[in-house]
Amino acid sequence: MINTRIEDILPRVERPSRYLGSEINSIRKDPAQVRLWMALAFPDLYEIGMSHFGLQILYHILNRQPHLAAERVFAPAPDMAALLKSSGIELPSLESGRPLRRFDIIGFSLLYELNYTNMLAMLDLAGIPFLAAERDLSFPIVIAGGPSMVNPEPVADFFDAVLVGDGEDAVLKMAGAWLLWKAEGDGNKTTLLKIWSAIEGVYVPSFFSPRYDSDGCQVLTAKFSAYQKVRRAIVTDLDAADFPRKPVLPFGRPVHDRLRLEISRGCTRGCRFCQAGMTYRPVRERSADTILALSEASLAATGYDDLSLLSLSTGDYSCIEDLLQHLMARCEKRRTAVSLPS
Repeated sequence: MINTRIEDILPRVERPSRYLGSEINSIRKDPAQVRLWMALAFPDLYEIGMSHFGLQILYHILNRQPHLAAERVFAPAPDMAALLKSSGIELPSLESGRPLRRFDIIGFSLLYELNYTNMLAMLDLAGIPFLAAERDLSFPIVIAGGPSMVNPEPVADFFDAVLVGDGEDAVLKMAGAWLLWKAEGDGNKTTLLKIWSAIEGVYVPSFFSPRYDSDGCQVLTAKFSAYQKVRRAIVTDLDAADFPRKPVLPFGRPVHDRLRLEISRGCTRGCRFCQAGMTYRPVRERSADTILALSEASLAATGYDDLSLLSLSTGDYSCIEDLLQHLMARCEKRRTAVSLPS
């Protein structure tokens, strides 16, 4: 007998809570109200993906849009992947159990190169062709972002578009452009990609032709005169940037099981060996007042008793002493720990 629902195989896998999607603060939309289904795909295990706060930020920002549903999907563990294959079940999202290939857009967050093979495994489990050139509009549009996509060329052929840099503003512009394109009924993927290419930070690989010199080095030649290069998207004002006050509380124990507040982005040190220090520059800070307000709201919405101040170099935050004094004054009486990342 072949199972047709993921619920049928959950009792047979290790840590079934990885696949439930019913956590506190998770968001489920009314399908009748949704015009754009977007999958936030993290190509690693649930415990690792739920520790990546960039995913939480995008989940919050996108789901604030009334006609957009952003749902999470993580790489299944080997036991679940084998059961999905043998049962004929396509890889589903957590919130609604919607098969991945029935989404309009799939957005992969690629943090490091070892994610690449997991990303392909997820596409395989979803029944989606790997190469962008092999996917027509009967398949989702597949995009990617994250630190590894500052140099997207090793995997560029897999994606219709790549978001280079900060995603908060650009992903909303991409979603808005998709809704307009869909409403106009053009039905041509190239039309959408041309609209996306005008958004700062969006790289469309198919709009460039690669060639290789005698040393094997790649050179890209633009196909359109108006689209010659891609500038990294940068959120200039962190205080104005939206930030989740009610992050999803993961089941089980993720790698980082605490409330995390991003106090700054970028690093003053400028070490040339540090990928993050290069890709997240320039340095931008949230104000102490904003951080204190976020801490009050987030602690109340989550119940965490451990708060971590997140940045590449927290000790370099310009108001760190005053911020810690105010945080400790508020957290000590609640027995809430305040910590800094290593």
